[in-house]
Amino acid sequence: QVQLVEAGGGLVQAGGSLRLSCAASGRTFSISAMGWFRQAPGKERELVADISWSNGRTYYADSVKGRFTISGDNAKNTVYLQMNGLKPEDTAVYYCAARQRSSPYDDWGQGTQVTVSS
Repeated sequence: QVQLVEAGGGLVQAGGSLRLSCAASGRTFSISAMGWFRQAPGKERELVADISWSNGRTYYADSVKGRFTISGDNAKNTVYLQMNGLKPEDTAVYYCAARQRSSPYDDWGQGTQVTVSS
């Protein structure tokens, strides 16, 4: 089991920036990748970005490409999401997640609210 604790959400005006962080503890040696998901009211949870712990390869949803940057610090077992050029449609609860090799994401943080005002 991996425990995940997010920080850094909040209220920001459109065009502003926020940086989310997620610290992992527990069986961190088993982590293959970490990612950020988000869920807006009335919508399904979607993958925003993730990063491979082995080779640093990243993935971004089309809606955030060029605005969000995911990065990780293996030594600290921490993943970050730098969000620039925020839009009202980015408003959601953001969840950090971790997965093991060849497994789906099944370790989740408690979520942090990001609200972007127009």
